[in-house]
Amino acid sequence: MTFEELRGRAVDAWQEFNEPKEPRILVSAATCGRAAGASTVCEAIKAYLAEKRITGRIIETGCLGLCYTEPLVEIANPGGPSVLYGPVAPEEIPEIFDSHIMNETVATERALARMDGPGFDGVPTFTDLPMMKGQMRIAARNCGLIDPTNIHHYVARGGYQGLAKALQMDPHDVIAEVKKSGLRGRGGAGFPTGMKWEFCSKSVSDTKYVICNADEGDPGAFMDRAVLESDPHCVLEGMVICGYAIGATNGYIYVRAEYPLALERLNVAIGQMHESGLLGENILGTEFSFDVAIEMGAGAFVCGEETAMLASLEGRRGMPRSRPPFPAVSGLHGKPTNINNVETFANVSAIVSRGADEFTKYGTENSPGTKTFALAGKIVRTGLIEVPLGITLRRIIFDIGGGIPEGKEFKAVQTGGPSGGCLPASLLDLPVDYDSLTKAGSIMGSGGMIVMDEDTCVVDIARYFLEFTQNESCGKCAPCRLGTRQMLNMLNDITIGKGRKGDVDLLVEMGQVIKKGSLCGLGQTAPNPVLTTTRYFRDEYDAHVNERRCPARVCPALLTFEIIEDTCTGCGACRRVCPVEAISGEKKKAHRIDTAICVRCGLCYETCKFDAISVW
Repeated sequence: MTFEELRGRAVDAWQEFNEPKEPRILVSAATCGRAAGASTVCEAIKAYLAEKRITGRIIETGCLGLCYTEPLVEIANPGGPSVLYGPVAPEEIPEIFDSHIMNETVATERALARMDGPGFDGVPTFTDLPMMKGQMRIAARNCGLIDPTNIHHYVARGGYQGLAKALQMDPHDVIAEVKKSGLRGRGGAGFPTGMKWEFCSKSVSDTKYVICNADEGDPGAFMDRAVLESDPHCVLEGMVICGYAIGATNGYIYVRAEYPLALERLNVAIGQMHESGLLGENILGTEFSFDVAIEMGAGAFVCGEETAMLASLEGRRGMPRSRPPFPAVSGLHGKPTNINNVETFANVSAIVSRGADEFTKYGTENSPGTKTFALAGKIVRTGLIEVPLGITLRRIIFDIGGGIPEGKEFKAVQTGGPSGGCLPASLLDLPVDYDSLTKAGSIMGSGGMIVMDEDTCVVDIARYFLEFTQNESCGKCAPCRLGTRQMLNMLNDITIGKGRKGDVDLLVEMGQVIKKGSLCGLGQTAPNPVLTTTRYFRDEYDAHVNERRCPARVCPALLTFEIIEDTCTGCGACRRVCPVEAISGEKKKAHRIDTAICVRCGLCYETCKFDAISVW
């Protein structure tokens, strides 16, 4: 099949999608949507249509990024506007559908946005939603907007145009275009993508490989998962373009087994590519042949490091090795191998299709383009966003993310996952780009962004992230294996009131040694949460060590619960929930807490309706 034939079929399918002859219903059914109840909503919609004897088309799409208001349902009648509703509960289906489908009247009080045109009657257009303003979507350009299991939808929106274009170019010119874009790897350290391709291209070998690193393991990160579930073809197209550019004939996608929906949709997409002549022998009628296989990872965080991943792909224990030689010279099975992550490949397909100049309209000189981020934690609008690099943390957290819930104060944001850094309110105007984050002690990483409010203990957060990386250490090198264990032991002592004078300075010293002495990126970045929290929140560490006090009132061993006599009504609610019977007192008289028995569970504090319990 030629690309022109494929494009013709896609145009017809896309027209049918956009001009439905019967009600068209889209349900955001990525993992986030399903977790919020999208599958149950789908069943409720099917039951409604059956009861009303309505012929309608239900399509499960990917993630629109508005995870905070899932489940999302988009409805379009023939000739009518396409309107997004959310969050939608199963029991609300009859009311919404009676209005929109039966009466052809938009249920404006439940509508979130119009998807296909300008807003009306208080219903804004999708791009005018507060979370969407300021975004520029390239990697996530199709997420939630197409059927991820329909290749024609992808092609109709410009898909595989980049591959068709690349196959008419000299491979070196393709690499030159990627270099011109300035695209940096979106999975960690931000190494220039075009330069990495060039290294691999110059390596002489009868066999070369392309690998997509989809082993996303950061707590709070879901960018790669969302793209794979919502638009698998954009990643696959980028891989094929890379294969052509460097002279490879085989590709692998290394996906963690915990992503079943991503795996399912990838398998469907690969099958469609074979049927359409986009994978296999003589792609699009050319002499270029390339194929892709899926390999499942077992969930080891360290296998996100490229040499550990290569070991895993070869059937060995996932442990990093020293470099050089780099994978571009000696990678999978000792052959030249190019490794990029999901988002990097998703950008490649757009860069080659639209041109490097279009990509460099966004971002900064040293960090061009856009970046996806997973907003999580103490933030009003959680979800997936894609913004131009160089945007400030303040704009992301407050303008796009809606700020901190319940009127709480912003305290810090962790960027770059468990290996990233914890940045304070004084750095809210910091530009989000590779160089600025590194200078501040953090990293871009894959794009996890966890927001913390005033009730967060940064010492406990540093302990949590270090515990994660320590558990995930492969144990090969001593600085990471032993050093992170010693740091974790010290943090555990500090959070239970056993910290000693000089511990904080020792933590900093150990962290710096581990960064310099570790073999791979895991060990080299594992101390970052500790180093940044001691740098920006030293007073909180000192309070834990010197005063045996947790300012955020999070560390149980450092808390004291006390009943305020003048406020206590003697209702007995706190006494009834205390699991160790540490509270005593007569009815309608002030109670007391025996601190020697109290286990500091906080149930009494949460139960009291009269603010009669103080915590210090």
